[in-house]
Amino acid sequence: MSGFTYYTKNVLDQLKAELQRLKAVERPAASKAIAEAREKGDLKENAEYDAAKEAQGLLEARIQKLEGELANARVMDQGSIDTSKASILTKVTVTNLNSEKQVTYYLVSEKEADLKLGKISVTSPIGKGLLGKKVGEVAEVKVPAGVLKFKVENITV
Repeated sequence: MSGFTYYTKNVLDQLKAELQRLKAVERPAASKAIAEAREKGDLKENAEYDAAKEAQGLLEARIQKLEGELANARVMDQGSIDTSKASILTKVTVTNLNSEKQVTYYLVSEKEADLKLGKISVTSPIGKGLLGKKVGEVAEVKVPAGVLKFKVENITV
């Protein structure tokens, strides 16, 4: 997975819509705020102008970051996912060998992670620990409280 970030089509569409909104709505609004502040006189002592310029800089940084993410984004096709091992966009059912509790995690990109929905990032400690594991294997995950051991019970999409 060389430098690409994999997303579901839904999340990729959301990122594209956000970028479009930033460019079409936010960018013109920032320029207008700067122009209005500039009309109010001396720029050396114009806090409103400074604030508008700073807001514009932050907006441009967000636009660049999103453009970079989208340039490296790939849609993961559910049909092409290999369920012989844990990978991004697979649902991995594990047994926590410390507590004997069974839980299912959906391995997703950082942007899609939502623990309440059982979606964990492949860059999180548990996500990293599960990546590449096959059914029957045990993942040892270092967490602040020690080492958790998860036995992989099932992998699906």
